[in-house]
Amino acid sequence: MATSTAAAPADWDPSSSSDEESPLSSSLTFDKERHVAFLEMMYHMLPYHYQSQEINHLTLAYFVISGLDILGSLDRVDKDAVAAWVLSLQSNPGDKAELNSGQFYGFNGSRSSQFSSDNDGILIHNHSHLASTYCALSILKTVGYNLSNIHSELISMSIRNLQQPDGSFLPIHIGAETDLRFIYCAAAICFMLEDWSGMDREKTKEYIFKCQSYDGGFGMIPGSESHGGGTFCAVASLRLMGFIEDDVLSKSEGSSFIDIPLLLEWCLQRQAADGGFQGRPNKPSDTCYAFWIGAVLRILGGSKLIDGTALRRFLLTCQSGYGGFSKFPNELPDLYHSYYGYTAFSLLEEPGLNALCVELGITGFAALGI
Repeated sequence: MATSTAAAPADWDPSSSSDEESPLSSSLTFDKERHVAFLEMMYHMLPYHYQSQEINHLTLAYFVISGLDILGSLDRVDKDAVAAWVLSLQSNPGDKAELNSGQFYGFNGSRSSQFSSDNDGILIHNHSHLASTYCALSILKTVGYNLSNIHSELISMSIRNLQQPDGSFLPIHIGAETDLRFIYCAAAICFMLEDWSGMDREKTKEYIFKCQSYDGGFGMIPGSESHGGGTFCAVASLRLMGFIEDDVLSKSEGSSFIDIPLLLEWCLQRQAADGGFQGRPNKPSDTCYAFWIGAVLRILGGSKLIDGTALRRFLLTCQSGYGGFSKFPNELPDLYHSYYGYTAFSLLEEPGLNALCVELGITGFAALGI
């Protein structure tokens, strides 16, 4: 996935185009073939706008590879080459003594964050990151790589170095913010590796409980405003850790430590008048929250309570004529919002798309290793 100066056609002038002619204009149908072409282009050559995101190369690759899997077009990539590239980004200690150094040995986000070893083979710097490790494992599962072939014990053993006394997780051992995003990454990693030895789940559960706000949603940290992304991270983590059941709304006894009815109400209130979902009250609808909120509702068993027709109509206004999705209607597409546009349409059961394992953010086929 190199970078290129390719962008929108140079001779296209949006100010002189009608809505019908504009490549940014939406259509009445989900244009699968254009979306496949969009991701295939990104697989071969990233536009130069992504140069500033080089540090997040693994994350961008996750959007491309998993996106193609959702679209049923994973045959467009060289799976062995993808797996080899991902595996080349894993960090390893120089010797056994380093295992007790407090570092995390997961995956680096890119070549620029992967420092070479010194003459003794010891890492000069190790910038393994929880989010990069989540993306790496997700990609490997998506291309069918057997995770038992990687040094998973090293990841599981060292991930405990990132857990804090309050149950939260640092994303990287050199220090950074702690919030629900990295709890989710840690939970997803442990779930995919089938090894929870690196996480104190009870402590993590208590931290998540403290993040539920008075209105039912979850803030990124205790006491903060409820947020769609934070709410997904909380609920998906609890599901992965086994603390809440799937389709909990249909069960006679709900969770005793989070307020499910209030959470459901908060999620349903996020569907705006235009049919889209907002991440917080008084914010505009945004493509990605169709997944972040929609996935929470799917886990809870409340998907049928939304207006799917209105949501689909909103998402189509964000569908680009180039393929991909934008954050807001009639803007240029980007990889992040494109991926969550595809996941949203999968949740809406669009024909021809593969179903999701919403807790992991990948297809059900990938989650099961099929």
